[in-house]
Amino acid sequence: MIRTSFVLTCLLLILPASAYQFEPVSPNASAEASALLDFISSISGKYMLTGQHNYPNTKDRNTQFAAYYTGKTPVVYSIDWGHAREGDSDSYLARPDIVKECIRQHSLGSLITICWHAVPPTAEEPITFRALPDSDPDSIQSVQGKLTDRQFRDVLTPGTALYKQWCKQVDSVVVYLKQLQDAHVPVLWRPYHEMNGNWFWWGARTGEYSTRRLYIQLFDRLVKHHKLNNLVWVWSVDRFDNPAMYYEQYYPGKEYVDILSLDVYGNDFKKTYYDSLKVLADGKPIALAEVGNPPALEILDEQPDWAFYVIWADMVRNTLKKQYDVLFPDPRFVNKEDSIFLPLISSYRLACGLNPLPEKEKSGTDFNGTWHFSEEESQTGDRGTSQVPPSIVVEQSEDKIHITRQFLYEYASTRTEETTYSLNGEVYKSTFWDSPRETTVKLSESGDSLKIESHTRLNRGGRAEELSETEEWTLLQNGNLLQIHMNTDSPWGKHVVMLIYKKAW
Repeated sequence: MIRTSFVLTCLLLILPASAYQFEPVSPNASAEASALLDFISSISGKYMLTGQHNYPNTKDRNTQFAAYYTGKTPVVYSIDWGHAREGDSDSYLARPDIVKECIRQHSLGSLITICWHAVPPTAEEPITFRALPDSDPDSIQSVQGKLTDRQFRDVLTPGTALYKQWCKQVDSVVVYLKQLQDAHVPVLWRPYHEMNGNWFWWGARTGEYSTRRLYIQLFDRLVKHHKLNNLVWVWSVDRFDNPAMYYEQYYPGKEYVDILSLDVYGNDFKKTYYDSLKVLADGKPIALAEVGNPPALEILDEQPDWAFYVIWADMVRNTLKKQYDVLFPDPRFVNKEDSIFLPLISSYRLACGLNPLPEKEKSGTDFNGTWHFSEEESQTGDRGTSQVPPSIVVEQSEDKIHITRQFLYEYASTRTEETTYSLNGEVYKSTFWDSPRETTVKLSESGDSLKIESHTRLNRGGRAEELSETEEWTLLQNGNLLQIHMNTDSPWGKHVVMLIYKKAW
């Protein structure tokens, strides 16, 4: 990977001068974080990057669905650190997987943004989103709720029990932010989002013990105490409907903010929100950190400086397909498949030490997901479907693939077969019919085809014979159809089948 002063020299030659209007607010910001802010600055007023939020415990399912539904893959990958119990879509126990997925998405050309529905210092993880019935109002155990004035003061007072608890909770996510820093992944970090609203425990505080003081305290904890340098700080507010929500009361100051952002639902893109944010930004980039719908073309005409938007999870279909078909041909919207994406992202990837993305249009998909067999569209020959798994579950990472096949028997319970293969051609040894088997798996450079080759040395009555199987997996229809060509050469003859699986959503 390229990590020398040559990279910075190249960037000085490639990036426009306007991209250097602001330095990151983090002292000694990493080269990757600086390049990310430069990139966002350079597209402001010219392009709007598309984005999609994903629930913490679902990896990139929402992003994949956005690609399926709209026909284009979002550029910005959004995720949350989680807060809920095991098994919940917002589970905080998903954090190790979140780190892996962010690293993978970064390598695929996505920009990473992370928020956190943070735990109140009156509680321990896991917590709920809304307060449970009959819960103690003076000891909230949920993201939504309100601390007492005394509690909020104590959170902002070093040495108190609540301050120490707050530090402990913050440090629990610092562990994972440091892992991303070590992996050279810069993060659009959006803490205490919608801070001018009164629905989260951290929000709507003004005066001496204020929400903006809490934001600054977090900045100092992460940047000065923990020395994190891979964060691009995204300050986040919601729309205002009364003077208590006016943005300037919550703005911590330009020395703590790299990008200013707004959350918009219900297509409520009033220009007064945009204008108010632009005044505070004073030239810094602005973004739509959460939306229920992308802004319409006429909105973008009036509000041209939004650098990106992120559709919240489960809201892709708030906008009809025919509406996306109107938006996405506009050259201001940038998805991964658009011709402008590769040249736009190239200098940023160079600064991150990443190889250029292939010139070939990327599908933006992988084999992850649950796949259901389509008997009508498959060709199984004279053997029928008795040996065909009705469903396949795939978990794919950067260098491994875990395949779970469910086999249905007419005379017994369903059998599950799980296997993890390396994607670099490493030999996987197993047994089949009490005979030694060797399997290799190779992923194509484009990432949309996979080859599984197995060789089994059978012992039949003291006579050694070979059983060879080849599976060629291909993704079709923007990653929503899995085609498997199977060739078997055995002592019982040769057999060829073509199986079709459809992705479950």
